[in-house]
Amino acid sequence: MTSAVSRRSFLGTSAFMLLDANPNDIRIDEITTSEEDFHYRAPMKFGGNIVDRVSLLNVHCRVRNRAGKSARGFGSMPLGNIWSFPSRVLKYDDTLAAMTALAKRIQATYAGYKDYAHPVEINHQLEPSWLKAASEVSAELKLAEPIPKLCTLVTGSPFEAAVADAYGKLYGRSTYQTYTREFLREDLSRYLGSDFKGETLDRYVLPEPKPRMPLYHLVGAVDPIVDSDIAKRLNDGLPETLPEWINFNGLSHIKIKLNGDNLAWDRDRVLTIDRVASEVMRKRGAADWKYSLDFNERCPNVAYLMDMLRQVKEKAPDGFNRIQYVEQPTARDLRKDRRNVMHEASKLRPVVIDESLTDLENLLLAREMGYTGAALKACKGQSQAMLMAAAAQKYKMFLCVQDLTCPGASLIHSAGVAAHVPGVAAIEANARQYVPKANAGWEKRFPGIFIIKDGYMKTSEINGPGLGAVV
Repeated sequence: MTSAVSRRSFLGTSAFMLLDANPNDIRIDEITTSEEDFHYRAPMKFGGNIVDRVSLLNVHCRVRNRAGKSARGFGSMPLGNIWSFPSRVLKYDDTLAAMTALAKRIQATYAGYKDYAHPVEINHQLEPSWLKAASEVSAELKLAEPIPKLCTLVTGSPFEAAVADAYGKLYGRSTYQTYTREFLREDLSRYLGSDFKGETLDRYVLPEPKPRMPLYHLVGAVDPIVDSDIAKRLNDGLPETLPEWINFNGLSHIKIKLNGDNLAWDRDRVLTIDRVASEVMRKRGAADWKYSLDFNERCPNVAYLMDMLRQVKEKAPDGFNRIQYVEQPTARDLRKDRRNVMHEASKLRPVVIDESLTDLENLLLAREMGYTGAALKACKGQSQAMLMAAAAQKYKMFLCVQDLTCPGASLIHSAGVAAHVPGVAAIEANARQYVPKANAGWEKRFPGIFIIKDGYMKTSEINGPGLGAVV
């Protein structure tokens, strides 16, 4: 069992006395978990893998401040093991079991935390114990591959969301309004280095959500584009082809999953989607729509990406111009091949890191290697999303917020990040496509988030206390 973290020992006596004086700090009194399992209505392919199910980790907590006032919070996130713990030697059930075991250890670190702090500071102190717990679980389960840091962040994210949610509810305001000096006294340089000395997090976070944002619709690598791609219809009342989805949701943003191991296939996939989308958009009278391309690390090198983009530009210049950005084209371990830089590719389109973004060190390394953007994800933690958003803005990087097929409360967590970070232009949300059953009940409480008719998500609905997902 991971031992409790002592804030006094972590900071030292003098710093402890200085930082711990904030009456708005909280401690955690109770933390509990539960899981929900859902099957997809249709499989999704990404990163060379087929996914047809999801396990949600739900976390409830109770916190109190120094005056004894208490509040409850809720966090939820898919245990995205295929994405966060890809393995050629471990099976799906093995990596999922590892995440479930790790969740119990992380729960213990929260239960054992006895000091008072802001949620950002709590996360900063507890993350090292998560990583230690991941090593312990890997050893105890005799895993052929250790639990990666990304997987550890995903497992910890609903715990952190629950605490952040409770913190906002305790003070009757949005959690996004609690990044001021009044609530978070720690200087940003503590988390992001000397470039941020004297700065507060609220400088980089909008206190009110953007009223509405375009929704990015996913076309997976095995998703049908037109009727002839369908062997047998599901006939479950939801769209099944791209034209049907465009008309059903009024879409203007399309995310295209690519394989990265067959240039001609990837190029033709983009060209086909552009051709079909263009036909539908023009019939709808749309003048502007956008694409993003996601290779999920599958490109063997940057030359593959550049060749593919150039061929798309040659064959469909208007389609090329609609590409807003490219996600993580090559492997997530940036240090493994420092020569695989993105300087030239980023001249063609913004290239963002996603799987690589696990900390500030990797963000800075990505900049050095020519990446020009960063994909924020609620599944890496609320605090990390806010801090990486601050760093990316400081360094003038392109920003987007990506999904993990997040349903229910986890979608509100994700949409909240997108709606409160300046520069993020659209929201990705695909649970409505693949696992709509997991959204049951949420549509009535947040119709503008879960029911899309004009291509936009009405993010003004994320206006309640905490992270906005009232449970």
